[in-house]
Amino acid sequence: MKRIITLFFIFIFAISCSKTQTQNTEVSSADNSLQKVKENGKLVLGLDDTLAPMGFRDDNGEIVGFDIDLAREVANRLGVELEAKPIDWSSAILSLKKGDVDVIWNGFAVNESRKQQVNFTKPYLYNRLMTAKYSDRDDINSKEELKGKIVGVQSGSSNYETLVNDPVSKEIKEIRQYDSYVNAFLDLEAKRIDAVIVDEIVARYYISKENAGFTLLEDKPITSQYLSVGLRKTDTELLNAIDKALDDMRADGKAAEISTKWFGKDIFVK
Repeated sequence: MKRIITLFFIFIFAISCSKTQTQNTEVSSADNSLQKVKENGKLVLGLDDTLAPMGFRDDNGEIVGFDIDLAREVANRLGVELEAKPIDWSSAILSLKKGDVDVIWNGFAVNESRKQQVNFTKPYLYNRLMTAKYSDRDDINSKEELKGKIVGVQSGSSNYETLVNDPVSKEIKEIRQYDSYVNAFLDLEAKRIDAVIVDEIVARYYISKENAGFTLLEDKPITSQYLSVGLRKTDTELLNAIDKALDDMRADGKAAEISTKWFGKDIFVK
């Protein structure tokens, strides 16, 4: 009988130890993404620093832009500083997964393939993907008329993915990839390419600031998409905190203020 009682208590003790170990494992693997950002004292934002007006360098070499102002206000509400870190945009998601940055926040479009790799906050801007051409090109009035043409697009972007998955891509003479839209526009201006597939927001800003002789096929967008902030799949706490800050900024008018500064009106998604 003693032996049975002894074995019983050994069994109970073993179960207790196992349960404690499991609980400790659960605690250690819990999401502490927001805590890490607060402990580091900064939110590290990955961006392509040539993407005006979202995130780019001004005449003094400082990184500025709509997304930068937005992210800095969010960081301030989280009680931390903002660090804007230029990354290779073609491997932006890899930089996020490696932990080089906390967020991808730079005109980052939501699409299905990206949803498989990152989590997105609520969208904050609505954007259209457009065809930019030189104003005197009367032979390009729709995406179907890109047949036989040389078309520029940013490498690693959702725009590239959209273009190559469109049936018209099979008729395009060459899809030329660029590390930045600035370089694509320079080639368009020099007439080394025939058109550029680009975000409407980016194109309009460039055209207005550079007095470029481009025009957009406004009534024939290739697609429409939402812009959002990308985070690691594990970083739910940080995502929720950013979403709350953006919601608060919608409510108190700060988002509208930043939008009006950069676009002349409030285009923030409600």
